[in-house]
Amino acid sequence: MEDNKKRLLTYEGLKQLEDEIQELKVVRRKEVAQKIKEAREQGDLSENAEYDAAKDEQRDIEARIEEIEKILKNAEVVVDEDVDADKIHVGTNVKVYNFTYDEEEDFKIVGSTESNSLIGRISNESPIGSALIGRQIGDVIQVETPGGIEEMKVLEIHRAS
Repeated sequence: MEDNKKRLLTYEGLKQLEDEIQELKVVRRKEVAQKIKEAREQGDLSENAEYDAAKDEQRDIEARIEEIEKILKNAEVVVDEDVDADKIHVGTNVKVYNFTYDEEEDFKIVGSTESNSLIGRISNESPIGSALIGRQIGDVIQVETPGGIEEMKVLEIHRAS
């Protein structure tokens, strides 16, 4: 059951999800209810595009609320003080030298729900993220990525701030 899987989150990720669900429940639900009310007042609902759009938006909001609630129900927040500061773990900022591309790269290791490779946030479940977990400064890893095998050396480890 994928829905009952423990979801690792940083404290920052937990806070973002809590803020998002609060916004959806308190603000967005009211906005959509108002849109639906206004569309109903226009009369015939069978050909009312505003009504259909508002109902679609309502369905999307409710689906997202349900998704966040499942994540939060199974969330396990990583507490920095509870882990070895000399090893890479969820919530750690890491600088590596990528031999394959001859460049330094910075990553923050996060849970899968927080990942966004465009801003350097990689999942602990991704090929690179899982290969880095538990490593220390100076360790060299080879990891198979969709683009081929990459070789990296861990240069720095910082606790998330």
